[in-house]
Amino acid sequence: MSDVAGRRGYGRTSMPSASVFEVKESQNLSEAMLETRLDNGTRVLSEKIPGVRSAAIGVWIRQGAAHETDADTGMSHLLEHMVFKGTRTRSALEIADSLETLGGSLDAYTSREHTSYQARVLDEHIPVALDVLSDLVLSPTLRDSDLSLEREVVLEEIAQVEDTPDDLVFEIHSERLWNGHPYGRSILGTKLSVEGMKGERLRELHSERDVGENLVIAAAGNVEHEEFVDRVASHVDTVVPGVRSEQVKGPLNAVAGLELVDRETAQTHIVFGAEAPPHSSQDRYALILVSSILGGGMSSRLFQKVREELGLCYSVYTFQSFYRSAGMVGVYVATRP
Repeated sequence: MSDVAGRRGYGRTSMPSASVFEVKESQNLSEAMLETRLDNGTRVLSEKIPGVRSAAIGVWIRQGAAHETDADTGMSHLLEHMVFKGTRTRSALEIADSLETLGGSLDAYTSREHTSYQARVLDEHIPVALDVLSDLVLSPTLRDSDLSLEREVVLEEIAQVEDTPDDLVFEIHSERLWNGHPYGRSILGTKLSVEGMKGERLRELHSERDVGENLVIAAAGNVEHEEFVDRVASHVDTVVPGVRSEQVKGPLNAVAGLELVDRETAQTHIVFGAEAPPHSSQDRYALILVSSILGGGMSSRLFQKVREELGLCYSVYTFQSFYRSAGMVGVYVATRP
């Protein structure tokens, strides 16, 4: 809950030159992963996994809660919801049926630094999945008539967090730790901000952010890179490069302290957390390893001591999040007062 939210711009932007089909650069990122960058800035990555007959495909957009203003908080998440209400070629029901009738799945989420739309299908259905994903990202209708309904859905999602202490405690912790920095902003937004969002502003956000420089499209499974690149290029042929979203700035000046919220619940939900290195730091690998030993599973020291030996909880675990400018690491536990 602390990092992502979601469930599952006004169509495509103006036409660039035909050179969007040309490869700007291509490289091997590893033995298995390949990357091609199209002329309009879109990054296309793939990793072929031998022995599978399926594929996972995702579209990532550099737009999340940390890129918003205080007045627009929650807008990225609401936009993610709105694209599922219909596109230029598919109704909401057709979107829902498009992959599930083929035995596949379609989902989406919003985080603090990006929004993602994902599909999982048999390899033979890769063209359909890519068509649906590009339709969602590039051609949503974003009708005002749908906004009034979907706004209520998001308000219910906010209310659900308020009624779920193990979600709420992470919201409270992030807001306190980051002390006014965008990383502490709620992904869902507030009741007040969501109620005040307008369709025109959502369309503006889509037009500004869903551009080539902000798009990363990737696939893993039984996929051929060059074929996948050609398919992606045919879908993003009308996408202009645009302007890349600015990196969220540091330093963050994380603040130590204690935040208490009194609720009539059977358990007390506790998060111990602190600032950690950013995603680019090599230290994150050691931190993940230490976190796994401490509270990463049934064999971890916290689980064995606090739950198995002392019987003080049902749930105890460590967590970590790594962003562009900083990270967060900590421990969660729920126990009777």
